[in-house]
Parts: sequence; structure tokens; C-alpha cells
Amino acid sequence: MPRTGVRGNGGEPEYPGMGEHLRSARHAHGLNLRELAARLGVSPSLISQVETGKAKPSVSTLYAIASELGVSLDELLFNDPDRVVRGGRRSRAPRLAIPAANATAPSPIQRADDRKSIRLASGVVWERLTTASNPAIDFLAVTYEVGGASSPEHEFQRHGGLEWGYVVSGRLGVTIGFDDHVLGPGDAIAIDSSIPHRLYTVGDEPVHGIWFVLGRRPVEDLTETVQRATGR
Repeated sequence: MPRTGVRGNGGEPEYPGMGEHLRSARHAHGLNLRELAARLGVSPSLISQVETGKAKPSVSTLYAIASELGVSLDELLFNDPDRVVRGGRRSRAPRLAIPAANATAPSPIQRADDRKSIRLASGVVWERLTTASNPAIDFLAVTYEVGGASSPEHEFQRHGGLEWGYVVSGRLGVTIGFDDHVLGPGDAIAIDSSIPHRLYTVGDEPVHGIWFVLGRRPVEDLTETVQRATGR
């Protein structure tokens, strides 16, 4: 890629609003720190540190948080000011409000030097490739730094939906279930996200790629979102 995709010095999350969005989503579900931590299998202190910007979650932990709270990663990381989390204790995911029909439409162009980005734990950087938050998809430029991984070795992530990835540069290791693959520049992959998987850098060169995730929300939520947006 022509740019590294990394902003700032990595000392703090590049988008500190993540902690505020996590706290809002947690409160919308009526969960305290201990309750959410117990559901995720992590310590309450980790959730607290992520909410206050003192710690960065790994990709796998972030997926687990988003899945448990019923929000997309895009909503959690890059929530736009005119979208707010609604809902409370209920089995279905809370939705973000869709702007009114007369609201100003976001620009269709996302300039390379004006992306929202965040650095996660384990040497992973995500940049949003859209100008506005979309509750149905995650469309990202990803960087796996040397030694970077989506989760610690022998640990995996899984979530609903499907994802597609394209490697621009570097070599990306992908473990899906019991199968190991190595992707190089120009290679692409499609993953059933419900299968345990892990992504990691192979070699001494960072990996740059494009990632698209669809359908992490329940299908009925995704369908209703599209119908409300299109007026059908």
C-alpha cells in the first residue's frame, strides 16, 4: 500500500471514542463490568482499561465484545455523532438510528489522508474505508505489523457472518480450523467467520490488506436495516 496505515505513536488508541462507545453499548444492555467480563471470559479490569483508553484489546477480544453487545466493529470503533446506540436488556442486537431522509448524505469519497484509524493490541491497525458508519458491514484497510496477530498463538476468534480479505503486500498466515494457509501479494481469501480462525504476519515484513466483513448481526437485523434504509 502507498501508506503504512499507522497513525500516531501507538501509545493510545488512535480513536479514543472507542471506550465511550463500548461503555454506552454495555449500559444499553444493562451490564456492569463484571457481568460483561464473565460473558467474555476476561477480567473486569481489562474491560475497564479498554473503556478508559488505558489498554487496547486484541482483534479476537474486540470481536467478542462486539458480538456480545450486538454491534458491528464499525459502530464500536468509529461511531458517527448522529448515530446512537439504543436498546436495553433484550436478546436482539441494539440498532443505531438511521438518519432521516432529509439528512445530509455523507460524501461517497474517503480520502486516504483522512481515514479514521485505530491501533489494536498485538500489532494490528485498522482504518475505515468509508466516510460514514454502516451498521451492516465492516470495510477496512488492515495492517499486521511484524509479529502482529489477531490473537495469541493457539487462540482463535469466531463470530457470525462472512469475511473476505485481499493481501496487498507482505505474507499473511491464516489458520482456519485445522488448516494453515499463507497468502502473498494479490492473494485473496473468503472465510466463514463462525469457524475458529487466526491471522498473523509471516516473516519480517508488515502485511497490508483490505478486509470486508458482512452479516455479523443476525440476518433479520441486517434485512430490516436494508429495508429501512431503502424504504422497501
